[in-house]
This record gives sequence, C-alpha cells and structure tokens, in this order.
Amino acid sequence: MMKLMRSKYFTGLLLLVGAFCISPVKTYSQDEIPKELYASSGIPDSLKADANSVVRYSSEDITVSSPGTVVRKFHSLVTILNEKGDDEAIVELPYNKKFYNISDIDIRIYNPDGDLIKKYHKSDMYDGAAMESDILVSDDRLLYLKPTVATYPTTIEVAYEEDFSSFLQWGWDIQDDQQSVQNELFKVSADPQIGFRYISKNFALNPDKKTENGLDTYTWAVKNKKAIKLEDGAMAWRVLPKVYCAFNKFKYYGYSGDFSTWQNFGKWQQDLNADGCSLSPQRVAEIQQMTANLKTDKEKAKFLYEYMQHNMRYVAIALGIGGFKPFSADFVDQKKYGDCKAFSNYMCALLKAVNIKAYYAIVNAGPNEEPDDPSFPYDISDHIIVCVPFKNDTTWLECTSSIQPFGLLGSFTENRNALLITEDGGKLVNTPKSIASENQLNSEVHLVIDSTGGATAQVKILGTGVYRTDYVVYLTRLKADEQKQSLLSTLNIRQPSVFDFTLGADNDGVKEVDLNLQYDKFCDIIAGDKQFYRPKVFDLCAFTVPILDKRTSDYFFDQPMQKSCVTTIDLPTGFVVETLPANQSLKFTYGDYEINYVYDAVKNQVISTAKFTITNQDIPAAKYTELQQYLDAVAKAQNKKLVIHHKA
Repeated sequence: MMKLMRSKYFTGLLLLVGAFCISPVKTYSQDEIPKELYASSGIPDSLKADANSVVRYSSEDITVSSPGTVVRKFHSLVTILNEKGDDEAIVELPYNKKFYNISDIDIRIYNPDGDLIKKYHKSDMYDGAAMESDILVSDDRLLYLKPTVATYPTTIEVAYEEDFSSFLQWGWDIQDDQQSVQNELFKVSADPQIGFRYISKNFALNPDKKTENGLDTYTWAVKNKKAIKLEDGAMAWRVLPKVYCAFNKFKYYGYSGDFSTWQNFGKWQQDLNADGCSLSPQRVAEIQQMTANLKTDKEKAKFLYEYMQHNMRYVAIALGIGGFKPFSADFVDQKKYGDCKAFSNYMCALLKAVNIKAYYAIVNAGPNEEPDDPSFPYDISDHIIVCVPFKNDTTWLECTSSIQPFGLLGSFTENRNALLITEDGGKLVNTPKSIASENQLNSEVHLVIDSTGGATAQVKILGTGVYRTDYVVYLTRLKADEQKQSLLSTLNIRQPSVFDFTLGADNDGVKEVDLNLQYDKFCDIIAGDKQFYRPKVFDLCAFTVPILDKRTSDYFFDQPMQKSCVTTIDLPTGFVVETLPANQSLKFTYGDYEINYVYDAVKNQVISTAKFTITNQDIPAAKYTELQQYLDAVAKAQNKKLVIHHKA
C-alpha cells in the first residue's frame, strides 16, 4: 500500500531480508520507463515465488536543504499478483496545509500487457481530515484513493512530489512481507551542516556517497530481490532489514531542535512540556488535602493514579504539534479528558503537587515492539508513560488505561527502552519485564455427566494481567454473539448446545468470568457399556506450531503466562472409572505442563489438576523445535481419554 502516515513522524520502515543483488538502478522520468516494466511478462520467475506483489520500479529522492525544509519526489510501479496484494493499490497520502503539501499526483492502472486502462489525479481522491478512531479533532489531512483491482496481475503506477517545512527523520521502505523487488532506488541529499546520519538494521548495504551542488548525496540501490515470507510468531523489526535516516538539526512544526544525542532530544521535549506541567496553587492545596492522611509517598502515588483513572476519559486532539506537546495539566484537570501525553503530563503534575518526583517517559508501544537504539538517536516511539523513581523501588504507570493496576505496565510497554524526560534532558532506561505469575488464568470446572453421554458444566475463570485486560476491556467492546464466539475460540471450548456467560467481579486486579454450558453429547464414543471422554471443557493451551526444518527467527508470545484448571467430574449413577488418563509432567526450557488425575470412589468423582506455564515471551530460534515438540506433547496430553463403564 502506498501509505505515508505522518500524524507524528515522517517515517517509513524498510522491510527487507535475504541477500541483496546490488547493481545500478536507472532513474526514469514517468514517460521514460521501459514497456517491459509495465507488462507482467517482464517479471522474472524468481521474483514470483512467495510474492503477492512485485515492486517493478521505485525511485524516492529526498533533498534536505535546511532543518525542516525538504522536497521529496516519489515514483513507483507495483504489480499486484493476487488478491492478497490488493492493499498495494491503496494510495494514502497525509498532508498539512501549514507545514507540508503534495503536488503533481498521477496514478495510473495497467492491465497484464502493460496497457493503460485508468488514470487518476488529485481531484479524484478523497480529501479530508486524517483522523484515527480515537482522535476527536485534527488539523492533519489525508488524500486517499482505493482503485478497484478487477483482474490479476494489475500494475499500479504512482507519482507525486511533496514539500515540507516541518521534518524530523525518515526511514526507507524497500519491500513488504511477501513482496519482491525488481528495481528500487533511494536517495538522500542533505546540507552537510544538518548532520545527516543513517543506520542499517539486520543487513549490510552501504550507499554510494557523493557531493553534488554543495549537498552530501547518499544513494542506495536494490535489484532483483526475492520475496520474503515472515515466519509465524516472528517480529518484523527483529528480522526484516531497514534503514533509518536521521538529522542532528531539525525543525518540527516551527520548533527547532538537536537530535545528535538522546539527551539533546530530551531537552527539546522538556522545553515543549515546560509551560504545562504545573497546577494552580489552589488546586495544589486541594490535592495535598486529599492525600494528607496517607503515610507514604507510594500510598499517595497510588491514590492519585486511581483518582486520575476514575475521573478522566481518553480523547485525542491532534492540533498544532499534537504529536509531541501535551495539553497542560490545568487543561486536563478542568476538562477531564486527554490522551497518553496529556494524562502522563497530568500525572507528573499531580505527583509534583505532593512533592513526589516523576518523569514523563516516551516509549514505543505494542507487545514485543522495537525499542529505541541507545547508539543511534532516532525516535520510533508512539506512546507516553510515567516513571516514579521511589527509593529502591522504581514504579511505572500506564496513565492511558482506566483499568491497569498501579505499578504494572503489561505487555504494551514492558521490557524495552523508554526515554525519560529529565531536568538534564533525555535518558534511556529499561522498563520492567513481567513474569508469568503476573499474567494468570486460573479456572475451576464442575462437569456433571449423564448416563446418555450428555453433560452440564459450570466454569469459573479468574484472570490477571493480560487476561484481565482481555475480559475487562476487549471482550466488553464486542456484541453479545461476538463475545460468545471470542470465548469459544480463545479457550478452544468444546461447542456446547447451550452457552451462557456472565462477566463477574473485578477486584484487586482479578477479573471473574462465569460460564454455564450444556452438551447434548459430551461423550466421544459409546461402545456397549463403555463411554470414552476427553475429560475437559477447554484447553489451557489452545494451539500448536508447525514443524520446520530450520527456524531462522525467534518466536514471540505476547507475554509470559501461567494457567491452571481444576476440573471436578461427577460420573453418572451406576458408572465407575475403568481407565484414568495417565498423569503427565512435561518440561521445556521456557515452560512446563502438568496434569494429574484422581478418582474418588466414594463421591464417584474424577478430579484433574492441570497447570501450563510459559516463562519467557521470546523463544530463541534455536529452541523453536523444542517449543514445537513441547506444544505437541501438551496437545496430546490434553486429549487423553477417560473411560468409564456401567457396573453390572
């Protein structure tokens, strides 16, 4: 997809892996491109393997004449091979009337023979506010076009020019997942005084460097690059090579800054925040009175954090330098709304009112997402949290969430670098890493089997950490039928005849969910006086991973986890156990699984106790086969049969 979203940064990511074939790539004007680059017959067979689309030709030329002053010329030809590549036809171009604009837009569609079948211009595109679902107001705008792809292959040609008077950094997109490259060129020309820097991630490809018209010019070229298909469970930033381009001197939305070090970038952010991080003297006195009876600073911080959670609602307003500068603390205090920047700044102001030091912290969010590189200042972050450096006990606060427990970040921002904005500028520090016991799903099941093989089941689930978030936040956003389907699929529940559930209490970081299930047929096999059952309603581990000859990238879970289930099965009158499933204990470098069965002949009950643990979310590629064998063994253990028979 031709997409350059710039709500905060003008950044693209290079998606590339494997060996490069480096040779000169010629730059063409739109009317000079050879016919064979339009026709699908000109695609080598080697570039079709694992590819949904092929970059036939791409030229990106960026000239940075002074901090914040940039001209970018872009021209590309992409052939879409099948419906999975349809997003490559979408053209999505953000702009801002004050700081950057787009001109000379030309979009053309070609059939398999390379014949022109449709042309589009700027006047054909949607032109409106560039707002995501949680943004109420924005002064960024968006040009958008989604041409219809009727047949395959289809080739999309896109050309345009952009002029910026606000600019921070850039990154190079070479190829998407399952996309090959036939010819691609990336060129950056910059005034030497600006301090251009670049870094390659996960590959080595040096640019050709020259000096032209007083500008340092760097040119990268890629030719005949085969497609790469990411392995399941891999993180793209760990596998796919990319180039980051940064400039020591920049100007963003009228604010000049120095990005030569993380410390200097932090000073720039500190200056943006400086006029809005205090509350009025009257409000400070009120906050001090609210916390007067609390004995410790940590008790006060917890009280104020929960006060903010209960009294504020999330609203994003992206006006002006909205991607960096937060609303003032007074504004949030009075209006009772804000975004991650506003809430984090407000939390710092609340703590400041009771003489507790806290730091605004910039972080890249999402499970297992890429951290900042200490050796190369380049901002990939998109979220703000707060760090409270209590003596011998640093506490982190996720201020955007209205349900996150005090002092727990969760998978969204854990285990990565965050940039603290201190009095002395920026300082990179590590956020904490969660442990399995912080993400628990504990359950109790009472299963009553009848003599015909039907059953009823009552299930009580208690979730903490990510599982609590699933049930408190994500599940409640769904419609009733979608909620049921979500529970059935995520827990791999055997399909019941009747399924009712209740979202129960949410106390002290533990969320309860209660399920009531009925089965017309719970028994797997009836043979004479014998009945065979898989003695469980749902799986603690509901997935396996495929066998691979060789795994090249690490496998990632969203978080470490700890699950347990105690199942009590009431056997039907007149039936007794013939065969219990064997107890099992399975070990894995980063986890374990245990299940034990007991038959209580007096109560005529079978009680099973199962535990499943993953202790680390990052499974090294060298341990993938062990993970695959472990999960297969767990799946087999979960499917062992309980055999009962009718007494003579």
